[in-house]
Amino acid sequence: MPAAGPQPRRTHSGNRRDEVARLAVLHAADDLLVEHGFGALTVEAIARRAGVAKQTIYRWWPSKVEILLDTLIEDSEKRLPVPTETPTADNIRRYVGDFARFVTDDSAGKVLLALIAEAQHNPDAAKSLHRRYLDPRRERERAMLTHAIDAGEISPALNPDDTIDALIGPIVYRALTRSPLSRALLSTLTEELLKPRSH
Repeated sequence: MPAAGPQPRRTHSGNRRDEVARLAVLHAADDLLVEHGFGALTVEAIARRAGVAKQTIYRWWPSKVEILLDTLIEDSEKRLPVPTETPTADNIRRYVGDFARFVTDDSAGKVLLALIAEAQHNPDAAKSLHRRYLDPRRERERAMLTHAIDAGEISPALNPDDTIDALIGPIVYRALTRSPLSRALLSTLTEELLKPRSH
């Protein structure tokens, strides 16, 4: 029997197909959430919109919450990065303004709001939202404020975590209740909470 020749090198087309399918699922989940809301969002509908088998989705994600978290994490990194350059009061104010636009105008912001709402009565969703998204982002936001304080850029009356909550909380509340966010409120929040250190 002739000796077996060298095995052909495996191509990576499968990995590429997997990535195309993964992105299709994320985009489908994002679109369907905006169109129909969290309650009407199903894995079956995501599979149909993405053109993949339902079994494929369940092989990669245990629930629609985890799919939405993946979309939120990826979209936030692109569209709402926490500033990492030398922090200034203006950079932080700009970030807060960007966050306000994110939760009111961006489809990824709608995903965040839907997950916050779901977390109120779903302990597993709350745990996953904190572990995968809120806690890592809070670490970066805390570092941003701490560096600005250390650099003498701002001197907030509250500690960094309370300052972040005071800045972000009213924005999220207005978005969750579908109430308009006035420029006056946003300006007052950032001006009062991010005051420069007095000399």
